[in-house]
Amino acid sequence: MRPARLTRPDDRTAGGPSGRPAATDPVVLVAHGSRDPRAAAATRALARAVSAARPGVAVSASWLDHTEPGPAEALRALASAGHPRAVLVPLLLTAAYHRRVDVPAAVAEIRAAAPGLSVRVTDVLGPAGAVVDAGLLDGLRRRLAEAEPGPFDAVVLAAAGTRDARARASVGRVAAALGERLGVPVRVSYASAAPPGVGAAVARLHADGARRVAVSAYFLAPGLFHDAVTEAARAAGAVAVSAPLTDAPDLVDLVLRRVDAVRPGRAEASPVPRVRSRPRTHAA
Repeated sequence: MRPARLTRPDDRTAGGPSGRPAATDPVVLVAHGSRDPRAAAATRALARAVSAARPGVAVSASWLDHTEPGPAEALRALASAGHPRAVLVPLLLTAAYHRRVDVPAAVAEIRAAAPGLSVRVTDVLGPAGAVVDAGLLDGLRRRLAEAEPGPFDAVVLAAAGTRDARARASVGRVAAALGERLGVPVRVSYASAAPPGVGAAVARLHADGARRVAVSAYFLAPGLFHDAVTEAARAAGAVAVSAPLTDAPDLVDLVLRRVDAVRPGRAEASPVPRVRSRPRTHAA
């Protein structure tokens, strides 16, 4: 198989699909949250980039944990300012616990506190069903090209990790689509909660005959997981580890297409599941 040689995808102007009027309702981005301040800074940078790409639309950031404001607080502020509608965008790469439980809980909270505010919730940024968005793949390719523009003959897609089998399956779909796009084998690894680790995945590709293995970081923001992945990948002999997606133009475009896909009148309708204990899930 031919080694892949990457060039950065062309920058594009983010916005809605051709012929569709751009949404004007305020947008609230909701990220996982981290104790690492770099993660919050990356989310704020993405919010600024989305705002710049959609002039006239208020874009704010919120977090499910560790950083304020939370999504319900951010939405309450919009209701207090007199907005009748808002769009909530889960900055998550899998539809695991946070999308199934935490996000609907925040919407239920704001419904009780501000029933006059209609909240529409978009799909996560990872695969929606069987579809892997081309913009997500473009962003991963962009970051790989920035890290290692030379040829490589295999890739490890390094994700945060989750015990949710459906979420892991969605990561596998991203790996398969990225492999098709690059024309080289792509294996999945996880920083926590599930095997294999990135070092083991790099070693396996080397054992299968790959000489130059690059690691594609399936993360939205920097933090301890990305640091650990980078260290382990380098120790295993990877030639490069890409940076998180952060505010890549491709990600900005994906966020806005998620916003444009939820028309006014489609509010969050999924019930809040009852759970006895919160599982440890780290994919974001």
